[in-house]
Amino acid sequence: MMLVTCGLPYANGPCHIGHLRTYVPADMFVRFLRKIGRDVVFVCGSDAHGTPITVDAERRGISPKELVDIYHRHYQHVFKRIFVEFDNYGNTDDPINHEMTREIVTKLVKKGLVYPREVRLPYCPKCKRPLPDRYVKGKCPYCGALARGDECDQGCRRYLMPGEIGDPHCAICGSPATMKSKRHHFFKLTAFTDFLKRYLKQLKGTSIARNYALQWIEGGLKDWTITRDLHWGVKFPGEEDLVTYVWVDAPIGYISSTRQWAEKRGGDWEAVWKGEAKIIHFIGADIIYHHCIFWPSMLKGVDFNLPWAVIASGTVMIEGKAFSKSRGYVVWVEDDYLKIGLDPDCLRYYVLSYTTHTRDLNFSWKDYGAKVNGELVATLGNFLHRTLSFAFRHWGKVPDGKVEKVVEKKISDTIKRVTDCVLNYEFKRAADLVVNLAGFGNKYLQKNEPWVVIKTDKDGCANTVYNCLRIAKAIAILMEPIMPKKAEQLWQQIGEKGDVHAASIDEARKSIDVHKIPKPAPLFDKIPSDKIDAIAKTIQKRIRSAGK
Repeated sequence: MMLVTCGLPYANGPCHIGHLRTYVPADMFVRFLRKIGRDVVFVCGSDAHGTPITVDAERRGISPKELVDIYHRHYQHVFKRIFVEFDNYGNTDDPINHEMTREIVTKLVKKGLVYPREVRLPYCPKCKRPLPDRYVKGKCPYCGALARGDECDQGCRRYLMPGEIGDPHCAICGSPATMKSKRHHFFKLTAFTDFLKRYLKQLKGTSIARNYALQWIEGGLKDWTITRDLHWGVKFPGEEDLVTYVWVDAPIGYISSTRQWAEKRGGDWEAVWKGEAKIIHFIGADIIYHHCIFWPSMLKGVDFNLPWAVIASGTVMIEGKAFSKSRGYVVWVEDDYLKIGLDPDCLRYYVLSYTTHTRDLNFSWKDYGAKVNGELVATLGNFLHRTLSFAFRHWGKVPDGKVEKVVEKKISDTIKRVTDCVLNYEFKRAADLVVNLAGFGNKYLQKNEPWVVIKTDKDGCANTVYNCLRIAKAIAILMEPIMPKKAEQLWQQIGEKGDVHAASIDEARKSIDVHKIPKPAPLFDKIPSDKIDAIAKTIQKRIRSAGK
């Protein structure tokens, strides 16, 4: 059995294209695994705790729970719109996650892996409260860049321990902070150094995850402070005035979401997390430390199953610039894309096919238009519509025929190569191979010229069209993990029975029976250049406004 998870989106803002760098490849991976007969469970959930939630809730004048509820529903809605289908989508504020977190923390305390210590932390005398994580700003003690309390987000990207930031100021009112002593609890991460060195060498997934984590270990680990002076979050066992750090209860959300799936579907969550299931995490590069160092150490500490693979993606750029919500370099999935009527499957295709998974993805509206018009309309859509239109016009059905060896070999080779690519997390190559199969089909059509042959040899013409429909059927099955809705529409146009989403990869090799087909319609619409220009201008306007 395999469990696939995605990094939990913070429930404090809407879904943007940077999120899709994780969720779309993971969804494609899961869909393809099922096509090759793997037993897979796919879970995720909203990250409901931590100071990003409380800070934003305060600024809006609402409670953290109200904010979380808004964006929890938003993510459920957007994921449905872009066909990312989790077996369970949870919420780390769910009672099950509170229970699981306290249970795991208690075990760590009993094993001596969590211990208390007095620490000096920033305090705002004006707001009269402690300043954990995002409530404090200052200078990174390592590189001197402006930083927030838990991370040097604009400089060296190091994780910062509470109280470590230099020249601390309150992020809410701007006042200089004073330092106060308080008892907090630490996870003995240093005890896992040797374990992590062994574990990371055999960890599957992308090399970027392993290599980054090993570099951090070589630089020396520190014990982690795992409590915060907040009221919103999972209460630390025996300490009602403290909550667990968000990076304790957030990954435990994977376990809780699995447990929720098990309760709904009659599954066994313990067989996953206490057994030998393969656990695969899809994450962004910014949370490698948490998933490759802190999380496996915590799991090892309570004798739970460890992640088998971590697939970390490259970052996202917008129009050649570093992704930045504050500077306007962002594309909101709902407002900037779905609400203006653009096709969700085309966005999925762009995310998967623009570049390899570990390199930076640059979202450009010009590039988006070129990929849709060139690859999807002119190559993939063109072959499919030519084939189906010709078959419908002259027969109204799938004509009788026999597959040619060259077509059979091309389909089999493509299936093998796509399978190898997906299992090695090479999603771009897999998407390219599907489009290349359509390109092969276009060449096959041009070579055999059925529009000419039909005048003198209708049976020979029928055989050409039959072979093209065999290619179209294989494309429908292979493209389903990439563009689920388009695959469903193609399946219906071919007149195939059953559900393309449930069709196995072996079905792509099988023949097509003679049966009626409906009148086809183009699967993809060309996007006019003036529409692309108009969309791009709205983003440029946002960037200019943010710079004022």
